[in-house]
Amino acid sequence: MLKLIGVFTSLFLIVIIFLRIPQENTGLSSFATKSNLLGSPQSAQRFLNTLTGIGILLYLAIAVQQNFKI
Repeated sequence: MLKLIGVFTSLFLIVIIFLRIPQENTGLSSFATKSNLLGSPQSAQRFLNTLTGIGILLYLAIAVQQNFKI
């Protein structure tokens, strides 16, 4: 069960990191202003940063737990 959660966490992190776009690109800001789905670009960026941080901590916790399981 823990291994399955680890795989989903890994895939989630890969997807969320690929969704991140550089600051120079205006794609996120133009999408946010046109659709008002994500709110302001700063709040969307902050949300993605928080989500990525939580995902990394979850991944590390699962990796450590699996390492102790022999």
